[in-house]
Amino acid sequence: MVEVIKYSSEYKAVWNAFVAGSRNGTFLLHRDYMEYHADRFTDHSLLFYRKGRLIALLPANEVGQEVHSHGGLTYGGIISDNRMKVHVMLEVFEAVKVYLKARGFERMLYKTIPHIYHQVPAEEDLYALFRCNAKLYRRDVSSVIELAQPVGYNRQRRWEAKKAKRAQLQVQVSQDYSQFMQVEQELLQEKYNKLPVHTAEEMALLSSRFPENIKLFEARQEDVMVAGVILYETATVAHCQYMSTTAKGRALGAMDALVDHLLTEVYPHKKYFDFGISTDEQGQYLNQGLVRNKESYGARTVVHDFYELIF
Repeated sequence: MVEVIKYSSEYKAVWNAFVAGSRNGTFLLHRDYMEYHADRFTDHSLLFYRKGRLIALLPANEVGQEVHSHGGLTYGGIISDNRMKVHVMLEVFEAVKVYLKARGFERMLYKTIPHIYHQVPAEEDLYALFRCNAKLYRRDVSSVIELAQPVGYNRQRRWEAKKAKRAQLQVQVSQDYSQFMQVEQELLQEKYNKLPVHTAEEMALLSSRFPENIKLFEARQEDVMVAGVILYETATVAHCQYMSTTAKGRALGAMDALVDHLLTEVYPHKKYFDFGISTDEQGQYLNQGLVRNKESYGARTVVHDFYELIF
């Protein structure tokens, strides 16, 4: 039998230690990352024990009669270690269904952890979702380069990268989150009438908590920031959380210089370089201009799936 325990602060050290030793957990699932915006979510994360041993975690929050895994995170499915087996995962899902239904919840919206973040295969939860008749309700398109076998830039991108090098930009690590997030905000408002998910203060805070995982790289000309990328680095992936340029940066091809530097000088040892998603409206809308731009660097598609499980 699998025992289900609701997370509380007394389990923080246990939770973080399990994430660190897991096969599919990343720093986003560490409590110090999850709780930077704890005031926005009613946490209902779960720990799963079997025969007295912690076997899995589920980062989650509650919204009325629903449980989301997790509304404040990019991904947040079942976290497990190398000892997890298929039959045990089936027990975990049966236990979570019983637990949540007994507490009046009617359904769970489940975000998978994309396979590129797995250090070893970890898709037992997908089979368990199938067995529970879960419904796929959203699928996002993420553009990814497998760095050991890159497709390579297209002709136009190669030309742009060469042009950018002639601009003699300063490409470097930065701590100027305030300036970068201002550039990001202006670009998002201009193109999509949206604001960034994070504020400059939040990004600076998270970077201070996870300095080995969250990094800002910038391109400058004459000491003026013209492009920047915030990278979320995990064991297998360098993920672009934010990418932005000024009008001058676009004219100079600053993003090409920056991305080329990241791919060839900073992260060639990583398994994947992820440009992030190009979909909206629960995956039903594909921003074709955005995805074409990412594909011009040689990125190809990995999907991120979301399921609805009704009790």
